[in-house]
Amino acid sequence: MHVDTPDLYPDPWRNADAQRLASALRELRSRTLQVFDAYASADRLDVTHTDEFNPPLWELGHIGWFQEVWMGRNQQRDAGVRCDPAHVRLPSLMAESDSWYDSSTVPHDTRWDLPLPSAEAGKAYLAATLQQTLALLETAGPDDDALYFYRLVLFHEAMHLEAAIYMAQALGVAMDPMLFATPSIANKPYFTPASNKISIKNMVWTLGWPADGFAFDNELGAHAVPLAAFEIDSQCVRWRPYLEFVQATGRALPRYLRKTAQGYEQQHFGSWQALDMQAAAVHLSWHDAQAYCDWAGRRLPTEAEWECAALTAPLAWGEVWEWTSSTFAPYPGFTAHPYRDYSEPWFNSRPVLRGACLATQALMRNARYRNYFMADRTDIFAGFRTCSL
Repeated sequence: MHVDTPDLYPDPWRNADAQRLASALRELRSRTLQVFDAYASADRLDVTHTDEFNPPLWELGHIGWFQEVWMGRNQQRDAGVRCDPAHVRLPSLMAESDSWYDSSTVPHDTRWDLPLPSAEAGKAYLAATLQQTLALLETAGPDDDALYFYRLVLFHEAMHLEAAIYMAQALGVAMDPMLFATPSIANKPYFTPASNKISIKNMVWTLGWPADGFAFDNELGAHAVPLAAFEIDSQCVRWRPYLEFVQATGRALPRYLRKTAQGYEQQHFGSWQALDMQAAAVHLSWHDAQAYCDWAGRRLPTEAEWECAALTAPLAWGEVWEWTSSTFAPYPGFTAHPYRDYSEPWFNSRPVLRGACLATQALMRNARYRNYFMADRTDIFAGFRTCSL
């Protein structure tokens, strides 16, 4: 059986026009500044070195730098994926920006020692680069090539906003959960499925981005993947069964969790709250997920199985990023897009995650989107679901 993979939940953001992009860029920037204001209020703009995230002031400037280098300074911005990333850029609005914020050339470990501008200077740079982008957008053409980099910088900022949110969780920065929401950006609602398991018949699934509009380079190369019949959980593993596994095996409690005389508590942006045992288990590594599967006599889904179920069945997703058994690797015929460091350097070194989490902006929520982190990461909002063996 072959399925032509129609998207049950089409993504308007991959085809967003200039007007929609301009509105989203403004709204997302407002949200970014709200999150960094929370850092400033908590006096956490200066943090100690860690491998998991970047200094908040570096993140602030990097968002503006990335937008400027691919928009205002990009002399081939209308070429889309045909842009030569090595072409000579126009001068920056901030003279030292390349030596501070270029993630491809500034090693991670050195970012804590840079003479970075103040928060106010960083905000001024963000404002200037955004106005530059919006002015260019007013005269941009309507085709996918002409709008490619506007969509890219929008998605890039959404990813860094999510990183800033899970970094706030790690640092105990108090934050209003409403910052996670994006009221004017509609998203498929989360729902409670009627059944705990979903049966998928054997079929040939077309894995990858099948349409026009914007796509990340690692999503392209749609190809047929034969799938044997399988059973998959209709929702992610909840805390109750996961903690039964912890108690049965003696495995360490997950990050941000503790047990008290009153029961389990979870740290939520600096405050301890009673754990909702019916909520999705979160802040789990790939190793945690695999160990649970081994104990329960289940397995993690492949990314093809996950994508197939998400697009053809009543699968509840969007609470947490979900580990899969698939290694992040190129699809057939992979060609790197101009932002060379987005995918290729990370191939074959980490598992794929699918779905979204509470910190994921709605414009990034797409069932075909491939996320990827090192298997031992627990700071991200990640959990899992299981399949039958």
